Amino acid sequence: ECRHLEGILDAFLQFARVGELDLVPSDLNAVVTRFLDFYRPQADEVGIEISPHLEPGLPPVGVDEPLLRQVLMNLCRNAADAMPEGGRLEVQTTSVDDRVGLVVIDNGCGMDEVARSRMFETFFSTRPSGSGLGLPTVRKIVQAHHGTIDCQSEPGQGTKFTILLPAATTPAS
Repeated sequence: ECRHLEGILDAFLQFARVGELDLVPSDLNAVVTRFLDFYRPQADEVGIEISPHLEPGLPPVGVDEPLLRQVLMNLCRNAADAMPEGGRLEVQTTSVDDRVGLVVIDNGCGMDEVARSRMFETFFSTRPSGSGLGLPTVRKIVQAHHGTIDCQSEPGQGTKFTILLPAATTPAS
């Protein structure tokens, strides 16, 4: 129980700290690849197949890499929770007009309309052990990056999160 409370506190502190960003023009594909290399062993342990589809030649985006990694971790953890028997997790990048897209798709249990309408509310969770801070933190981080996040989900059909970030005006480092 203490570890659970510590996890809630850590998530809350992460949620409260967002806003102090160090945006650096970066190659989103490189950021995603580094994250997936880190996350793949955890996915393998629970029978999740990761399928990356990264569009080459994307324009750079201004990112605070540790915070963007937190976004990916929260979305992947939620996907893993939605696929307790294993499944498929797609991570895509794409160029959309003057923005760069990051898409995370799972083939898990999906969400009903009530959960979708409340998923970004602080402390709302569909899991008894959930803190209700994961998706609100994701949204806050995305917004702090001047981006948007959208979710499509249906019960039994999986979930798709689409994040759009503005392209940076200077080259990636």
